[in-house]
Amino acid sequence: MHIVRAVGDVYKAIADPTRRAILDELRDRAGQTLFELCKRLIGKGFTSSRQAVSQHLAVLEEAGLVVIRREGRYIFIDLDTSPLQQIYDRWGIGPCASDT
Repeated sequence: MHIVRAVGDVYKAIADPTRRAILDELRDRAGQTLFELCKRLIGKGFTSSRQAVSQHLAVLEEAGLVVIRREGRYIFIDLDTSPLQQIYDRWGIGPCASDT
């Protein structure tokens, strides 16, 4: 039952266009601070406030798609694609990174 919930969380997380944009930004550049991420999103035409981006990050973290770490007063965000691998594994599709 745990995997079903986790897969549902992933689907919920990637259903939102802003959250998908956040994941795209983290794929392009890992380890961004919240400030850097907000700045990059604004540069791409998103108008989300810092608070809204934080709320989106909470959903992504709950789904296991991002890892949020603190270093001093800074918060760094990294992408974690392992929940996506669970989706691929569930239907026997194969590894996410496969180039076949």
